[in-house]
Parts: sequence; C-alpha cells; structure tokens
Amino acid sequence: MLAVRISKELETRLDRLAKSADRSKSYYVKKALEKFLEEEEERQIAQKAYEAFVKSGKKVHSFEDVMKENGL
Repeated sequence: MLAVRISKELETRLDRLAKSADRSKSYYVKKALEKFLEEEEERQIAQKAYEAFVKSGKKVHSFEDVMKENGL
C-alpha cells in the first residue's frame, strides 16, 4: 500500500479522466508509474553506458566524416 499526496488540480484532472473512461483513478496512477519507472530505468542504463564510453577514450566518427573519408 502506498499513499501519495497530489495537488488539487492534479486530482481533479485524474478524477475527470477516470470518470470519462470509466476506469479507476488507481488504474491511471499505476499506468503512469509503470511508464515513468520504465523510462527512468532506461535513462539510467543509457547514462551509465555513456559514462563508460567517455571513460573508454574511444573516438567518435560522424556519419558525414565517414562518408567523406570513403569518397561517398
């Protein structure tokens, strides 16, 4: 169980959406939280991969440079 305080405006919007779709407010809160967690987990994975890349010292080549170097 989790209790969360939200602004009156946000609660009004959530209530309006839930009523118009004949769904519970909990349904939308769960869906929003699932989406946020997935995106945040992916962002953290990407951040760690970027940091590892920077530490590796590998050089980056732009598409345009590769095309020029190969006469394309």
